[in-house]
Amino acid sequence: MIIRPTSLPGVVVLEPRLHGDARGYFFESFSARVFEQQVLRTRFVQDNESASTYGVVRGLHYQRAPHSQGKLVRVVHGRVLDVAVDLRRGSPTYGQHVALELSSTNHRQLFIPRGFAHGYSVLSPEAVLLYKCDAYYAPQSEGGIAWDDPALGIDWQVPRECVILSPKDTTRPRLAEAPPDFHYTTPLYSA
Repeated sequence: MIIRPTSLPGVVVLEPRLHGDARGYFFESFSARVFEQQVLRTRFVQDNESASTYGVVRGLHYQRAPHSQGKLVRVVHGRVLDVAVDLRRGSPTYGQHVALELSSTNHRQLFIPRGFAHGYSVLSPEAVLLYKCDAYYAPQSEGGIAWDDPALGIDWQVPRECVILSPKDTTRPRLAEAPPDFHYTTPLYSA
């Protein structure tokens, strides 16, 4: 597993080492030992799967404390543009984002730690995502910001007229109007 930093500290790309031959390929998609040594000591407690069609934009979502949630995301079918946005007020990268194509052919994974919003757009006819979460889903702690906030400047790589949203995602506030759910100086992970 190769761990690559992004422009947002804490958000990292995991690239597996593929072992292929005439039969196909094999790779280790997750190792707690490697993750804890090179990224963060955390415990993943829930695995989720999501299937969507072209043009679907899911996000930008997060969970507020005390149920804040980090996610390790990968695509097992199709391709998506995966996005993380820094929501930690006072952070040098507050309001900045990272966007990365994840696909069933590049096998990359993106880790989005607590304090960041997550979203993705589906670029292929259909896509299936798997993601590990380090906290359980807590509907009372759901939060989100507008996927199309111009201050974020995210190019979702889907024409606006093709975007498909959930009813919730059509009413999310812009970042400037969102509650200050995270602050840069507040630890979101124990040492």
